[in-house]
Amino acid sequence: MSTPILTPVPIYLVNQTNFAKDHADSQAWAQATGFKADPNTVCLVPSAEGNLAKVLVGQPDPVDTWTLGNLPKTLPPHTYTLADEWPADLATKLWLGWNLGRYSFAQYKHQSAPAIAELVPPPGADAAYVTTTTAATTLVRDLITTPAGDMGPEQLEAAAQKLCDRHTANLSVTVGEDLLAQNYPLIHAVGRAYTQAPRLLDIGWGYPDAPKVTIVGKGVCFDTGGLDIKPAAGMKLMKKDMGGAANALGLAEMIMGLQLPVRLRVLIPAVENSIAGNALHPLDVVPSRRGLTVEVGNTDAEGRLVLADALWEAVCEDPAPQLVVDFATLTGAARVALGTELPACFSNRPELAHTLLACGLAVDDPLWQLPLHQPYRAMIDSSVADLSNISNSSFGGSITAALFLQEFTRPEIPWVHLDLMAWNVRTLPGRPEGGEAMGIRAVFELIRQQVAKSTSQT
Repeated sequence: MSTPILTPVPIYLVNQTNFAKDHADSQAWAQATGFKADPNTVCLVPSAEGNLAKVLVGQPDPVDTWTLGNLPKTLPPHTYTLADEWPADLATKLWLGWNLGRYSFAQYKHQSAPAIAELVPPPGADAAYVTTTTAATTLVRDLITTPAGDMGPEQLEAAAQKLCDRHTANLSVTVGEDLLAQNYPLIHAVGRAYTQAPRLLDIGWGYPDAPKVTIVGKGVCFDTGGLDIKPAAGMKLMKKDMGGAANALGLAEMIMGLQLPVRLRVLIPAVENSIAGNALHPLDVVPSRRGLTVEVGNTDAEGRLVLADALWEAVCEDPAPQLVVDFATLTGAARVALGTELPACFSNRPELAHTLLACGLAVDDPLWQLPLHQPYRAMIDSSVADLSNISNSSFGGSITAALFLQEFTRPEIPWVHLDLMAWNVRTLPGRPEGGEAMGIRAVFELIRQQVAKSTSQT
């Protein structure tokens, strides 16, 4: 009978070369179990007493955030430690991936959660970064995965308030008819048919004299498609249509939790695109905060409408922000082009987009740039209004949506638009099926670099 394991079980990352050289004592067991040190394979090696002596993990090339992501739920529920020392950046990635792999969404389950393996913090790992990023990702995943019946505009506001309370941030909210009084007509128009009133959440935090960063997140808590109603298959996952807002709040959690020296503003138009007697009609014309009129070619293209008012508010603030970033589950066209796991990135600054893509690769949070192709701008012209919310073509839908949003930005203000899925359609190491944070680590790294550059120049 085996005895309890009192000391952490060592985990070794091995390739075929060092496995043969450094683990001669495990060769017979590995051969018996078929372990050949192939990348991302695992071998549990017992001791002579029958306890778990060590864990061998086939080392991928390169080692990344997700290398250990499967282990917390697949290893026996003991405490483990990395046997080898790793550079600080890789130690941080490995520990973060482990922590993200511990996540499960169990709010609606009555049975007790199973025990999960624990990892001793690796030497040199950035504990503050790992702890805060894990909390931010958990927040994003929980918000998106929560059913729409429990995550309407009111509940999204409550989540934002909790975030503000944790970090001594300020939250102001404009609700219902006050949206019209304060000139947010598009947000009001999209959300007015739901029993919970539409609202604009406005978070402020940070250092008054620091670089100003504004984050905008699409908060459509459920999207029926409005009167141009979605079919059942298209509507099923629409609880995730507030994934942009969830990611904006997750990025805010990182910025505030890690005390990034910025003046942060977060704007979230929170609505449900519902159906009632006062719902938007196809071909209605609605004014915007900017003053441009918008013909509603399709009520299911509502996300860009609420973002338009919020973006114009963002770029008209005085003094102007040095960076505006919006997150949105905006188009199926981006998913057709890039799949569900690679968000599309647009920017009015090519060099900024290039830096953001590099940041994403550095932290294993990849993005892919698509162009703001100006010849397509004519596709959103309207014969009766200043512009239409949909293109007159079935092609290039993510680009024409981004061009619509660009109409509510200013060329002198750097702007990044992320069109993301915010949902894992399959389980991957460290990333279970369900709501997902996409792009927040990449954007955080971009902001951190931009702040450091600004500080060095002053």
